Amino acid sequence: MNSTNMARSAYGQTGTPVRTDRSTEYAIFEQITARLTQAAKPGAAIGQMAAAIHENRQLWTILASDVAGTDNALPQALRAQILYLCEFTGLHSRKVLNAGASPAPLIDINTAVMRGLRGEAQAA
Repeated sequence: MNSTNMARSAYGQTGTPVRTDRSTEYAIFEQITARLTQAAKPGAAIGQMAAAIHENRQLWTILASDVAGTDNALPQALRAQILYLCEFTGLHSRKVLNAGASPAPLIDINTAVMRGLRGEAQAA
């Protein structure tokens, strides 16, 4: 192996890209939204829906906890919107599990947040 190949090997791409906080949040929303979408398909087991709803509620609880902190740098208006969405997510999740409501509003909210994390909201 010559020095050029050794350098490429040592300093080449590692295979695991560096993620930003924003891209990590996007990936989590993407995974959970995909689970909600799968669970919403006809014939999906109620346990699949319950697990997806639980993960979604956990995500929103973590977000609400984060934005409620005094050291959070997001604008106050955005923090308030996230807290509202957390509350709505909790209420609608109960309707999905207890009354058979559609999870579509939860999927729509997550999708809108994903667009914002990609910066599409600013471009629109």
